[in-house]
Amino acid sequence: MAAKILMVTGDAAESLEVLHPYLRLREEGYDVHIAAPARKKLQLVLHDFEPGFDTYTEKPGYTWPADLAFSEVDPGAYVALVIPGGRAPEYLRNDPELRKILKAFFDSDRPIAQIAHGALLTAAIGGLVGRRVTAFPALELDMQAAGATFQDADTVVDGTLVSARAWPDISRWMREFINVLRAKAPVT
Repeated sequence: MAAKILMVTGDAAESLEVLHPYLRLREEGYDVHIAAPARKKLQLVLHDFEPGFDTYTEKPGYTWPADLAFSEVDPGAYVALVIPGGRAPEYLRNDPELRKILKAFFDSDRPIAQIAHGALLTAAIGGLVGRRVTAFPALELDMQAAGATFQDADTVVDGTLVSARAWPDISRWMREFINVLRAKAPVT
């Protein structure tokens, strides 16, 4: 049986930050399950950078099914966790079931990949205290307030935590995460 990886997300997650790791990790031989507040078809979004805008823009993206609800997740069944960004983390961090899942992964030092606004989830459970991370640059103060050392780099590896700024950094983020997985949770 293939090792399982859990991805936690919701509506308004960034399409590339969900689908690229989902497909890339399946290519590596992992069984990837997507969990959300409920089993449903998720509405993902596309973020882009437009000339003249002070921040990114958002457009409707792909839809994708959630395999299970947060309340159905057994964190012990998974070797690693992926946390996409987008707007979803802004409201997901308030979900008590999700916070229990996140805490289980941090408490057991299993591999975690977070990108962009996904860092808001790990910050919400105190998982970033004393860690080095990157995130979407607008979150620098949030990362510092969460006790992390923020680095404006495409990808930062701190032990089993692999973080990235945003979707343009996905390739390096996934390469580094797969390196951690090969060492800590190889495909069986």
